[in-house]
Amino acid sequence: MYVAEEVEIPENVSVDIDGLRVKVSGPKGSLERDFSHARGVIIRKEDNRVVIETYFARRREKALVGTLAAHIRNMIRGVTKGYRYKLKIVYSHFPISVEVDEEARVVKIKNFLGEKASRIAKIVGDDVKVRVEGEDVIVEGIDKEHVGQTAANIELATKVKDKDRRVFADGIYIYDWGEEE
Repeated sequence: MYVAEEVEIPENVSVDIDGLRVKVSGPKGSLERDFSHARGVIIRKEDNRVVIETYFARRREKALVGTLAAHIRNMIRGVTKGYRYKLKIVYSHFPISVEVDEEARVVKIKNFLGEKASRIAKIVGDDVKVRVEGEDVIVEGIDKEHVGQTAANIELATKVKDKDRRVFADGIYIYDWGEEE
């Protein structure tokens, strides 16, 4: 059984395919991804679209074709519009201060629940930018996975154990995500 899926390439985006390695370049930058783990799948460029196809497909190969198409769509959306996550700093007991250390590629959360030691969240990838604006932490970048993982790392760094979340609502929480404006 033959399965194929097509992804349209916008005018301001260029896609280079070398075997199962895909490079997408656009106005915001370029992303490269290696799909060599995808056995039995063919990725090729045809006119202004990318075709992902497989022959003799069973359930796993059909799913793989859809997954690769979604990854390539996310790459194209990232280099044209970018991704943004917004997190809210919430505290009722001790005022939390958040600092971004670009050199060490970490976010430092100080005075969380009155703790002396800072909690640290890793910034994933080189293309991700984190900034603090008042009570908001904004994570932006072109790689959807790196931006999402960085936001999740910041949220997880303020996870409270052995306390009632309804009383101790202190932390940093994701409240909005999507494409950059």
